[in-house]
Amino acid sequence: MRQFNGMPLSDKASSRKVLIADDKPAGRELVRTVLESVGYQIFEACDGIEALDAAHRVHPDLIILDLHMPGLDGFGVIKELRIDAYFATIPIVALTASAMQGDRQRALAAGFTGYITKPVSLRVLRAEVERLLA
Repeated sequence: MRQFNGMPLSDKASSRKVLIADDKPAGRELVRTVLESVGYQIFEACDGIEALDAAHRVHPDLIILDLHMPGLDGFGVIKELRIDAYFATIPIVALTASAMQGDRQRALAAGFTGYITKPVSLRVLRAEVERLLA
């Protein structure tokens, strides 16, 4: 079985599309590298407006949103996406450097299906994506 960093690669991943929205190029690159290495098709956006456009164009199977982007932040993006019937059940993961008490609950209450803190653990990222796409 093929592996990456000691983790087995998923054959199902190659047909799955993931949209990453983060204003920090290094953040997008890390997530992209990890998920591409296991076969996911990756699409990127550098702000909330671009994320909305890409989501409607690509129809991803999962979206990873940075909560704190300039302009339209992750909370604004999810509010807009959840109005659309297509995105009502699409898994959307909050990605944030904020790990204050109550932040996770606030994100889940806003409609996020997952929550990952920065710095991103490669194992946590992969496990969360696989759990949500199972």
